[in-house]
Amino acid sequence: MKQRIVTAIIAASVFLPIVIYGGWPFLVLTYILATIGLFELTRMKKMSLFSFPSIVSFLVLWLFLYPYEHMINIWILIIGLFLLLIYTVISKNAFTFDDVGFMIASLLYVGVGFYSFFHVREAGLSYIFYALFLIWATDSGAYFIGRALGKRKLWEHISPNKTVEGAIGGILCALFVVSVYEWLLPFAPSFPMLLIATVILSVFGQLGDLVESAFKRHYGVKDSGAILPGHGGILDRFDSLLFILPILHLFYLIV
Repeated sequence: MKQRIVTAIIAASVFLPIVIYGGWPFLVLTYILATIGLFELTRMKKMSLFSFPSIVSFLVLWLFLYPYEHMINIWILIIGLFLLLIYTVISKNAFTFDDVGFMIASLLYVGVGFYSFFHVREAGLSYIFYALFLIWATDSGAYFIGRALGKRKLWEHISPNKTVEGAIGGILCALFVVSVYEWLLPFAPSFPMLLIATVILSVFGQLGDLVESAFKRHYGVKDSGAILPGHGGILDRFDSLLFILPILHLFYLIV
């Protein structure tokens, strides 16, 4: 527990000033986090970091993350897909169609999530803190209420410790924390819409947590990485955010 607390304090002291400042330092941070996230996925798959598919995937990720206009990044992803498919022929199926699917899914999972991370911050500091507070409240509520009141397993084969009661508690805690946040620092155009969005994002945040638990269980690893002592890897800390940030980004664009 002491190690977790120390790591959290050090990480927050580095992370929060960059989030608050925004701009190019935040873009650099986004690139670093996304690169580590993709590395964690390829390592779980036991793919060589210096193989052609890995090199192509990292290049595609770095090009994809840049805040282009006119959807150029979508074409970058398509070109990356074609290159990986061509490599199945060159490698005589040593690199398979299934492997291509893994790399593209990984690029979308990490790339779209962190692309949205940058753009939500660009939309305004209040939006990124809304996302951070929402996930913190959801995770904390699910943990403590699950421990106190949890009886019915939510998804036992994927994450044995999560309960239905905890999941509901997480949503209720998110609603409470977001309501206080909106009261102190109003930013939403409509409070009822904010509450509806909070419920949806809280649910998706918990699904993001379960998704990462599912692929870690599939690949037989406890944590996605060890870069954060006591907390695991980048994907262990950003699993929920990678699910809610694209939705929040879309919501901001629509509104």
